[in-house]
Amino acid sequence: MAQCYADAVAFEDEVFTLQGKIATMGMWRMLIDATRAKGMDAWRLEFRDVEADTTSGQAHWDAHYRFSATGHMVLNRIDAHFTFDQQGLITSHRDRFHFWSWAQQALGAPGLLLGWSPFLRNKVRQQAAASLQKSMAGRKP
Repeated sequence: MAQCYADAVAFEDEVFTLQGKIATMGMWRMLIDATRAKGMDAWRLEFRDVEADTTSGQAHWDAHYRFSATGHMVLNRIDAHFTFDQQGLITSHRDRFHFWSWAQQALGAPGLLLGWSPFLRNKVRQQAAASLQKSMAGRKP
């Protein structure tokens, strides 16, 4: 992914809103490190419906992984949209997934009961941002 992103890439999904390649790659590294800690056998990515032209693209992927905070297995169904610069690098990457479905799988009962609420979504966003900051602070640039 590092070779695909422009330096000023904007990334957004239901949990993260990031600006720049450093932050975006920091997120991917953190997620990969968390997956490795739980065992690589707990991770699989399937993709389909990949389409692109010179300015934009889209894809669907299903991410199967063990959520590090709870150990629960998750199947996250994601629709991705991209825009590209003149060099073909990604300048914006927007992933969309059903947060309540994700929360039910990742968090169990709290996700089932509160996954629809802005309260839980904001709490997850805050915890993810703090985890990313901590992860990036421990890495050399």
